[in-house]
Amino acid sequence: CISVGTGRAIKAIDHQSVHQICSGQVVLTLGTAVKELVENSIDAGATNIDIKLREYGVDLIEVSDNGCGVEEENFEGLTLKHYTSKLRDFSDLVHVETFGFRGEALSSLCALSDLSIVTCHKSAAVGTRLAYDHNGKIIQKVPHPRRQGTTVSIQQLFSTLPVRHKEFQRNIKRDYGKMVQVLQAYCIISTGIRINCTNQVGQGKKNPVVCTNGSTDMKENIGAVFSPKQLQSLIPFQQLPPSEAVCEEYGLNVADIPDHLYNISGFVSQCDHGSGRSSTDRQFFFINQRPCDPPKVSKLVNEVYHTYNRHQYPFVALNVCVNSECVDINVTPDKRQILLQEEKILLAILKTSLTGMYDRGVNKFTVNQKVLGVSGVYKINNPTGAEEPSSETQKGPTPLCSSAGKGSETIARLRQAFSLHQTSVCNSHHNKNPVQQQKSPEQRKLLSFFSSSTVLRSHKPDPRSDVEDCIGLNKSVEQSSLEQPFKDLSNVADDTDSGQGSTLLGSEMSTPEINCHEKSETLFSSPDEPCDTEEEGIKIRDEKTEFGGHDTLETDAALPEVKAVLNLTNDSLQEDSYDREAKRAKLEHSSSEADLPRENNCVQSAAAAESQIDAPVNIKRRAVPLQFSIKQLGTQLKKLHHQQAERRETQIYRKFRAKISPGENQTAEEELRKEISKDMFAQMEILGQFNLGFIITKSNSDLFIIDQHATDEKYNFEMLQQYTVLQGQKLIAPQNLHLTAVNETVLIENVEIFRKNGFDFIIDKNAAATKRVKLISLPTSKNWTFGPQDIEELIFMLNDCPGVMCRPSRVRQMFASRACRKSVMIGTALNMNEMKKLVSHMGEIENPWNCPHGRPTMRHLANLDMISQD
Repeated sequence: CISVGTGRAIKAIDHQSVHQICSGQVVLTLGTAVKELVENSIDAGATNIDIKLREYGVDLIEVSDNGCGVEEENFEGLTLKHYTSKLRDFSDLVHVETFGFRGEALSSLCALSDLSIVTCHKSAAVGTRLAYDHNGKIIQKVPHPRRQGTTVSIQQLFSTLPVRHKEFQRNIKRDYGKMVQVLQAYCIISTGIRINCTNQVGQGKKNPVVCTNGSTDMKENIGAVFSPKQLQSLIPFQQLPPSEAVCEEYGLNVADIPDHLYNISGFVSQCDHGSGRSSTDRQFFFINQRPCDPPKVSKLVNEVYHTYNRHQYPFVALNVCVNSECVDINVTPDKRQILLQEEKILLAILKTSLTGMYDRGVNKFTVNQKVLGVSGVYKINNPTGAEEPSSETQKGPTPLCSSAGKGSETIARLRQAFSLHQTSVCNSHHNKNPVQQQKSPEQRKLLSFFSSSTVLRSHKPDPRSDVEDCIGLNKSVEQSSLEQPFKDLSNVADDTDSGQGSTLLGSEMSTPEINCHEKSETLFSSPDEPCDTEEEGIKIRDEKTEFGGHDTLETDAALPEVKAVLNLTNDSLQEDSYDREAKRAKLEHSSSEADLPRENNCVQSAAAAESQIDAPVNIKRRAVPLQFSIKQLGTQLKKLHHQQAERRETQIYRKFRAKISPGENQTAEEELRKEISKDMFAQMEILGQFNLGFIITKSNSDLFIIDQHATDEKYNFEMLQQYTVLQGQKLIAPQNLHLTAVNETVLIENVEIFRKNGFDFIIDKNAAATKRVKLISLPTSKNWTFGPQDIEELIFMLNDCPGVMCRPSRVRQMFASRACRKSVMIGTALNMNEMKKLVSHMGEIENPWNCPHGRPTMRHLANLDMISQD
């Protein structure tokens, strides 16, 4: 390594400095340190890995395995830079199948901490304990009893880097949570390997963090890490070839895609609401069983999932198997970023497969159809509660014959469903009581709508009559369900599409005088549409023809009334048009009589103007002399330059440049945070109230406009957030939460925050992991109820900010709704004291720039010094 300095000679950096500089780039966090040690154990062929942490990893990290161990001849090179047994030259990197290959992990850990190793090779009679210095050299070598395997102990991680060590101790809870998530990935993908991790705080008991049973199935590992409850919402990934539409989207040719390039396996969440997660904390991707972070793949999976469940994120555990020659894993120090040769093909396969999987489960419902075994007649459930036709009304029951097969049974169901309407039409023709044929106005409107739309679709009249069609349908149910099932089914479909035998048409024609009158009122409400009269006449003639001349007595009697209504409407339209023409003619006549004396003058002037259109126009110009002095101009310019120089000396620069617009809200908030401190709100001068909704204030030379409702709402919201203790409702029996060991530990450490949110638990520290906490109380507030999903959301937030008071999103919504109702509303007049109180409250809250619903509370109006006084 060489370094270039200004005015200095170029020299090589000494090896010790290079070692310390590069080591800090390999091991960055607690998760990286644990990851490197676990990968070494897996590469050594271990089937049992134990991870022990003390004080979340600040004091001690110890990883033990039952692998092959280290031979004595490799003790010296075990912790030296770029010493490895996994490859010899760069060409081996293409076919490398181990997690590690650089030989940097143990060397970097030596430079950053106090490292010691206890190992026993399968050929050794006794184990050996090795202690190393920060340069990776052995400082102690003593025999130590141990079975076959290796134990690596790291004490005081980052102790050689004071700044990073202090930051590491301050954010240990956050780093610990990220480390657990990295470890969970190896627990899921490492089939046949038992991984157990514990953490000890102080002199207390060892708390389990994560544990697997060494199962050879990925699904069982997921259940061991995240509890069996997680498995209930998972479905196995089913790979499909990319569709043509998806290939066109990614610019791929289906014919050019090689077969079996990618082999994807794993599990994803169902798309039903409640099956997903509130965050992306359980998404694991693997390429050739190597945990990685592919951003495009992760983005695609979430986008496809959001098309079916837009409010949640899926659980994902997908392993992509691909030829090692198509992968580049040597991209970043932690090997989490991997480059793929044909990534578009992978994305196309994923999108097609996920879409196909989720499309099968949406828009499905079960149709309840029951068979009456005694009479052998299919009976369709009637959800409307209408009276079903009896067996006497039907010409004969549909027999259950084995020779008909499933096709005839299906046809019988369909024909039975359609014949319900046909039978009701037939009964209406034979019914002598006109009262039963009357419909309510709402029914008449609905029936007229359907009948009119049906008639418009069918312009040709059908020669078959309604009564004959009803009789034919009932006969076909008895006979042709066995002889010609598919032909009868097509006839039923044709009849249904053409509107034949519909109860709607029969019901409408039973009261034509009302329906037609309503139609005429709708169609002829505008005098500018006279052509609708003929169209309505066509409708009525089509309806009459469609019934084949078998109209009822009421229909024939009502036709004169319909014609009278139509004629009356036409007459009224003609009279209206005649009245308008008469008025227009009368106005033109009166105006012509008024302008009669001036008619001759207008004609003469028009003729004169027409004759002078192309004639040239002579314009008389008048010259006015102006007084000009070059000396005065120079004096004015000097004066102007002098004024500009004075303004530059006392120029006031703008502090606030963002405009009052929704597109610049973020810029405005940054300016306000930068220029305004909380104590400035108490010193602001109240100028007055604008439009009964906004307060105008002045701070020095800056004018601000404050939304009185948004300001008061944010203050009330934060007060509710800080001081409200939700009351809990006791459960009849304690409820198991099925939490992971890590989430269970987070809950126990922050149990007071949960109690302030209305949750209460029974904690048994002597119980087994994942069973130490039971829920005994849930918060309730009027019509708001909460559950285990809110507990998981709180745990997720406390992983990033342990010990900080926080609320679930649904509690925030409840507080925001209450704060809005109790705040000062727009339109309320305020006096000076009330306005001063609202402004001073802004200096007492944590974030005064937006209300809980996102509306800005204040904006900068103008700077008085920037306004010119000239």
